[in-house]
Amino acid sequence: MPIEVHNTLGRRREEFTPGKPGEVTLYVCGPTVYRELHIGNFRAFVVFDTVARYLEYRGHRVHRVQNFTDIDDKMINRAQELGIGVPELAQRYIEVYFADADALRVRRAEVHPRATEHIPEILELCRVLQDKGHAYQVGGDLYFAADSFPGYGKLSGQDLAQLEAGARVEVDERKRRPADFALWKAQKPGEPAWDSPWGKGRPGWHIECSAMAMRYLGHPVDIHAGGADLIFPHHENEIAQSEAATDGPFVRYWMHNGYLNLEGRKMSKSLGNVLTVSELRHSFSPEEIRFFLISAHYRSPLNYGPELLQAAAGGLERLRTVLTRLGELHAQAGEIPTEADQAFRGRLAAARQEFEAAMDADFNTADALAALFELTREVNQRLSTANSRPLLQEVAALYRELGGVLGLLEEEQTEELDSDLQRLVQARERARAVRDWAEADRIRAQLRDRGVVLEDTAQGVRWKRSRS
Repeated sequence: MPIEVHNTLGRRREEFTPGKPGEVTLYVCGPTVYRELHIGNFRAFVVFDTVARYLEYRGHRVHRVQNFTDIDDKMINRAQELGIGVPELAQRYIEVYFADADALRVRRAEVHPRATEHIPEILELCRVLQDKGHAYQVGGDLYFAADSFPGYGKLSGQDLAQLEAGARVEVDERKRRPADFALWKAQKPGEPAWDSPWGKGRPGWHIECSAMAMRYLGHPVDIHAGGADLIFPHHENEIAQSEAATDGPFVRYWMHNGYLNLEGRKMSKSLGNVLTVSELRHSFSPEEIRFFLISAHYRSPLNYGPELLQAAAGGLERLRTVLTRLGELHAQAGEIPTEADQAFRGRLAAARQEFEAAMDADFNTADALAALFELTREVNQRLSTANSRPLLQEVAALYRELGGVLGLLEEEQTEELDSDLQRLVQARERARAVRDWAEADRIRAQLRDRGVVLEDTAQGVRWKRSRS
């Protein structure tokens, strides 16, 4: 079965065919690093990390680039607010981003370019656009003339007049028309600036992604991805300036994830209704947060609520529990294949096919998880010590493999207890070793009061965070 992708550009699902067989170029619009990101921001990074994982599972080599916007109005204003330089602000929140992304198992891209490190490429792209008549200068600013590109509006599905009438665009009365956008901005007092043919200044927001995508991935890029809020104006403007400069297509497939909503409204810093990864980690593990973020199809809106994250945690626990049970059965089973083994191997092949069919259908992680849950139901019903160790190993390996595609089930324990809690666990184990059950129960209760629940299994003690 071929992989099908919903291409925002054509507003329909299309068979995915990369420009170079066996290799995929993927550009994900990264964050503006002026403050800690919320989980709505991270939905895109988790989703497209999962897309990259599945493409690799299907045999493609994925060349992924994800940028950092480290210079713009928000960066400058925030740095002034904190009394630090823009580079220091950027470095601070890039480190915060990586800490959160690493916890959520968002693998690092091949390149994480920063806008300020690619000023020469940005200036060259601006020069080409001006030489071709697509850009005009006003003082020290350089603007892209939207009406110079006949395809303007094709991503959002509206013509130029509709876009100008119905969408927010940059307000500047010096522009020829409202949809025109800044490629280069003249320096204001106290702002960082670079030399350019138009005077000292800095790049506009849209131009950086075009310059960096084409610098590292060439053109056309196979997949360009981001949140639905980037369709207009950011990605619309990327198409216009890139295709105007190169006289060819910029991207083959545009992918956009739906919003994460809180109380019916898009999670947004401007609305103040945000939750960060670090805040959620007080109650949920990073793996549980990731499970929640892929629990719905990526193009669908996803509603946040504590009860929904709790349900996601319960779903993940079902998968982890079946792996624990498989380990327990394995410890008791024999090595010789049994009649029951062969029948269940057929079920394993079917589970893989169901998982792949879901992911082939525009990366439907919700249905892929459903395939794993159906397999779990049958594992719990049909597997026992009557099965052999080789089969039980195969089943566990399949969970690990398919779970890994989703960024789940990669390790039994992804978080370490602090040293004080570890000492309590060890003290309880010593009490159990000498059959001091009262002391062991006392320590278990003490740990529970501190949010740690212990589980005694055939493979040893396991722990998890309390949900109360």
